Amino acid sequence: EGEIFGFLGPNGAGKTTTLLMLMGLTVPTSGTATVGGYDIIKESKEVRRIAGMLPEGAGYYEDLTARQNLDYIGQLNDIPRLEREKRIDELLEAVGLTKWTNVKVEKFSRGMKQRLGIAEVLIKNPKIAFFDEPTIGLDPQGTKEVRDLMIRLNKDHGLTIFLSSHLLYEVQQTCHRVGIIRGGRLVAADTIENLSKKMVEKGRMVIEFKLTEISPDLIRKLEAIDDVTLVKRGDDNMLYVYMESDRSREVSETITKHGSIILLMKPKEHSLEEIFLKYYEREA
Repeated sequence: EGEIFGFLGPNGAGKTTTLLMLMGLTVPTSGTATVGGYDIIKESKEVRRIAGMLPEGAGYYEDLTARQNLDYIGQLNDIPRLEREKRIDELLEAVGLTKWTNVKVEKFSRGMKQRLGIAEVLIKNPKIAFFDEPTIGLDPQGTKEVRDLMIRLNKDHGLTIFLSSHLLYEVQQTCHRVGIIRGGRLVAADTIENLSKKMVEKGRMVIEFKLTEISPDLIRKLEAIDDVTLVKRGDDNMLYVYMESDRSREVSETITKHGSIILLMKPKEHSLEEIFLKYYEREA
């Protein structure tokens, strides 16, 4: 609650199906879940009352204006006229479409349509919003606009967002926590920082060093240390030592004995891409 949760997996992993089940729009073959305290099977109407969803490739009434589209969605949700009009004004401002209020949607860019779609989700003032691949097909500017909008809605309005995506960079830039789905099963769920630490525990420890000098002889000596699997030289006298277990003391002693001075030494943080690929390596 109150965070942006990234739901990560490749196409066909089951992300959209999971979102539809959480919205109470399709029934799971087994198991259950709750959204906002409501059972998705027994209380699906209550779930849809407090939650909204922007599906991938959402459609719009192209011959209607932005205001008319939002007004129609507001009527479908039984929002009284005066409240509806006020809400539409607030939402158009929130998604940056105030200047386009009375312009037909057919003239909108794809990014503008996605922002309008987010406004349609928010018209009923939900507690949680499910976004299914909201930036797919957008150019870099459109992607940034939608990403910034999600962050702003979460930060300024406390909106809980469940973001389904296969775009690793988007999830890493946007989400507080992530879940990784593989073959219809949730195989990991935590902060990126904690998932990175778990990779270290499972034999993916990497130590970054910045040294005054690096020689081929030093690299050979480091590679000879037990449990050191790889030594890579980077730019600006950076050295990356990969280990199956913590051998940082032996590594630093070897460097010092060789005559080089350690200017920097720290564990390397794993990117979301490395974490994601680690889980999918097992499947391969």
